[in-house]
Amino acid sequence: MNFPVKKFLSYYQPYLKTFLFVLVCALVTSTLTLLFPLLVRYVTKDVLEGDLSAAFHQVLWVGSGMVALVVLQNVGNYFVDYKGHEIGARMESDMRHELFSHTQRLSFSFYDKQKTGQLMSRITNDLLLVSELFHHGPEDYVKYLVRFLGAFGILFFINAPLTIAVFCFLPVLGFFSIYFNKQLNRALINNKERIGDVNAQVEDSLAGIRVVQSFANEAEEIRKFDKENERFLASRKGTYKAEAYFFNGMEAFIQMITITVVVFGTIQIMHASLDLPDLITFLLYIGYMVEPMQRLTHMSTQFQEGVTGFQRFMEIMNTRPSIKNDANPKCLLKIRGQLEFKDVSFHYDPSLNPVFDRLSFKVSPGEYVAIVGPSGVGKTTLSSLIARFYEVTDGGIYLDGENVKELDLSFLRNSIGIVQQDVYLFAGTVLENIRYGFPGASDQEVIRAAKQANAHEFIMNLPQGYQSEIGQRGVRLSGGQKQRLSIARVFLKNPPILILDEATSALDNESESIVKESLELLAQGRTTLVIAHRLSTIRNAEKIVVLSKGKIVEEGTHESLLERKGSYAQLYSKQF
Repeated sequence: MNFPVKKFLSYYQPYLKTFLFVLVCALVTSTLTLLFPLLVRYVTKDVLEGDLSAAFHQVLWVGSGMVALVVLQNVGNYFVDYKGHEIGARMESDMRHELFSHTQRLSFSFYDKQKTGQLMSRITNDLLLVSELFHHGPEDYVKYLVRFLGAFGILFFINAPLTIAVFCFLPVLGFFSIYFNKQLNRALINNKERIGDVNAQVEDSLAGIRVVQSFANEAEEIRKFDKENERFLASRKGTYKAEAYFFNGMEAFIQMITITVVVFGTIQIMHASLDLPDLITFLLYIGYMVEPMQRLTHMSTQFQEGVTGFQRFMEIMNTRPSIKNDANPKCLLKIRGQLEFKDVSFHYDPSLNPVFDRLSFKVSPGEYVAIVGPSGVGKTTLSSLIARFYEVTDGGIYLDGENVKELDLSFLRNSIGIVQQDVYLFAGTVLENIRYGFPGASDQEVIRAAKQANAHEFIMNLPQGYQSEIGQRGVRLSGGQKQRLSIARVFLKNPPILILDEATSALDNESESIVKESLELLAQGRTTLVIAHRLSTIRNAEKIVVLSKGKIVEEGTHESLLERKGSYAQLYSKQF
């Protein structure tokens, strides 16, 4: 993947003035640093070899100048360090917001193929590394480039032949750096993939810890974690090997440069073409040349990590939602609630058998329709197609005569309320979770929705009532209580279309009775689709649609379908 330079630089735009100020400070402090060896040369060559009676005052002046330089350097470095890191942190925050916002728009098909731990790694770990690149990249390269070029220019002025001898090492050093940087980059990309897998394994195990312990499978989870941990360790070993070659090779080159200066400088002194103060100055400036080379070498890992992190960031940002609004999306003034499937075909993957093949049926406004069929026949998928969580492969779904593809996505999904078997509640209070159905609702509206869902009584028996914390995914509540909160959310949303996806199949008889009463109240006056596993719950449906092998095989009421003694009658007889 090519590095998107233009996109990378765009994040500097809101902070350009502060960023330029930081670069100016870095430039000034680096230039001031170059003055120290010149002052030492002045003392050793001009002051000490001149009139010694005036040397004391000259040394005091030079010392005072050095102190002033130190003060200016530290003030400049303070702004470089503080403001530079602040800019990096702000840009990281902007990117994290942009990435998280983008993930909220991606379709179900994207998440079907992704691990949560991998996505979390990109949103957190990767962007921390990018932040360091934002800050240290331009600033350090400016700072150390100025030192290197400045030192090289001064050395060339002092002694050109010796400087050229030193320069001969640089091309070899450049090729060496490029070669091992590529190896290091590959190793770092592998590292990020492996730590993402570790995160995914940890997230999966901890989210399912109750299942793990109920099956006494702690050892199995530890085995799976150790496998991913070992893979990460192996990838780290590869990184350390590349780093060892790289850094030790660079260190050897730098030592060879110092040896060259000492040997050739001493020979020139012996031939009177160089004096001792100039050799001392030369050695000091070699340190100023060597330090940038060392620092830039050590920065290469940070640079590569930041580049790799930004590339992984862009991989997600370049992923386009498979489902998006039409160029001119429509919003209906009033929804009556008529749904129609016209020759709908759908498959998750072209290589797989289709889930539906030319499926057609109609739901009238306010009608209560049940969808039944064997497990895996696609009942839940059918409801997902209505809300465009997945896109139909062929045919069309129509709401009040309008193709749902032409409707605004937010409008469409706000018009549909879904109560699922697997209730997802967020960490927080009861009040916050119910209000999720309509974020602008008042406390009174939330309480009214809870009463409609038969949830108010048990909520008031909680330690802090509506302000009670329910834990991650509502672990402090029973299945029936969680389900009633999810129903309260839909009451608050008040959608004209309702989809009940096996909403009571996981509940005990007592909870099912209470939840069923709430659902019957919720369904009043709304177009309702019930995806049912327990056929006893849909006897009173106005119409029952029976699915089998991607097609509708029967339609009718409970009694009429039993009389036909077809697929529905067989399903019913198996349960009773």
